Amino acid sequence: MSTEEEPSATLPLPKGVRVALKEGRVVAEGPKGKVSRPFPENVLALTVEKETLRLTLRLPARKRTGALLGTWKSHLANLVTGAQQGFEARAKGVAAHFPMKLSARDGGVVIENFLGEKHPRRSSLVGGTVATVQGEEILLEGPDLEAVGQSAANLERATHIRNYDPRVFQDGIYITQKPRPKEAA
Repeated sequence: MSTEEEPSATLPLPKGVRVALKEGRVVAEGPKGKVSRPFPENVLALTVEKETLRLTLRLPARKRTGALLGTWKSHLANLVTGAQQGFEARAKGVAAHFPMKLSARDGGVVIENFLGEKHPRRSSLVGGTVATVQGEEILLEGPDLEAVGQSAANLERATHIRNYDPRVFQDGIYITQKPRPKEAA
């Protein structure tokens, strides 16, 4: 009778970052903040050994279960990177017809005078993402990769134009840099 070893993966933990399982969620805390996401404890086991995270699969080793293990290793790497460094994305406002005014306030970005509209458009920021507006450039920063990406997508979606020829009316806010880890200053 042969005993198969459960498939596992390891991930190094940088100094200053703590990872724990709390009520079905994996939580990473570090200098840039606290990030969490749901964690399937019935399928995966997470153990912290000194400065290493060990992720063990509780299913038989197959192609799809191995893919699941790799996916969760990437999710945990993103949580650790977000807690340690944070993520940033950039967007740019393009206004060819009417001067657009951008401002960060009320937990979102307010877009005024877009295509000459009287009422301002608003874009919400998700999950602790912070926006900084510098002229026509918008910098989005936060510890959660998915929240920063969703906030950037919300910005782009807020200025979507319908019933106009997109070859002529290219006004809007466009993502110029997808979310990536912040550079160490």
